[in-house]
Parts: sequence; C-alpha cells; structure tokens
Amino acid sequence: MARGGLKILKPTDQRVKKSGVKKKQGEKRETEAKKHGDKDGGETRGEERVIEREEWNSALFFTYNTQLGPPYQVLMDTNFINFSIQHKIDPFKGLMDLLFAKVVPVVTDCIVGELEKMGQKFRLALRIAKDPRVKRLTCDHPGTYADDCIIKRISNHRCYIVGTSDKELKRRIRKVPGVPIVSVTQHKYAIERLPEATQK
Repeated sequence: MARGGLKILKPTDQRVKKSGVKKKQGEKRETEAKKHGDKDGGETRGEERVIEREEWNSALFFTYNTQLGPPYQVLMDTNFINFSIQHKIDPFKGLMDLLFAKVVPVVTDCIVGELEKMGQKFRLALRIAKDPRVKRLTCDHPGTYADDCIIKRISNHRCYIVGTSDKELKRRIRKVPGVPIVSVTQHKYAIERLPEATQK
C-alpha cells in the first residue's frame, strides 16, 4: 500500500522483522556492556573491553596490612649495613626509593657494639650506624648479641621493618606475624611481604 508516494510495509514483512531483531541485539549488547562496565570499572569498545585499574603505591601495602605508616622505621642489623656497603647501596636513598616514603633507619646499642668489636674492616659500617640520620635505640640488656635484641623489639613493638640478609635471623623474624623484611639482593634492596602481613 502506498500513501503520498510512500510505500508502507506490512508488519509481517521480512524487512521489518530483521530490523526488529537487529534493534533487540543492539539493545542487548548495550545492556551487557553497561553491566560489565559497572562491574569492572571499565568500558566496551567494539569487541575489545577496556578496564581501568588504579595504580597502588607499594608503600600503602604496609599502612593497609600491618598498620605501619611513614616515616617507616627500618631496624638495620650489622649484616644489612655491611651488605649495603659491599653492593654500593646508599641505605638512606635506597630505602626511600624502595618504600616510596620517608624512612628513618634505626640501630640499637648492641648493633653498634657488634660493629665496634669487628675492628677496622667494618669502620665504614660503624660510621653509617653512628650517622646522625640514624635513630639509635638504647638497650637495657647485658651483652651485645643483636639478633636476640631485634627479635625482642619486633615482638613487643610491631612498628618496625627489619633490614637483614642473615638467613637465620630472617627465619626467626618470619615467626613474628606482620613484620616485613628488607634484604640486599643483586645490588638493590628487596622487600619481603609476609603471608601473615597480608591477613592484617
């Protein structure tokens, strides 16, 4: 049937049916795209879905999981200081680069005492330990066995990251939940994120 030169299609015409099917398919794709977009925080472009993910500063890991906050206190043992020198790493800059935040290197009286007993070979390590930028904690225990001192401190106060490459000390530290470890590896610092810490 034609009206005013226009041809009107019947509802049963195949061309009308195909147009309706395409419209429904388009609406379905649009609905699915919106649903996926809402769920994943992304959008659909053609056949390719683009999902935007927020980049996390690695330093936030500690704030979220272990309630450590900047400035981070890194308790360094004699091994860590000496290895830093051997691998030509500046502990002040290296720790800040690793944690993306202000860092306060920390030593104890017994750690300084150990370095003093090691003689001239460790004079540079001793100089770093006595640097005014390094916070020195007073020990109230007899002797200068630093490993026991470190374990006692991190057990009583979960506010420290421990810097050590000593395998035995690292094994002992891992038994204390939520204490991250920084070690020297391949001329740089590496942070060990403990399974216990991720559950905090």
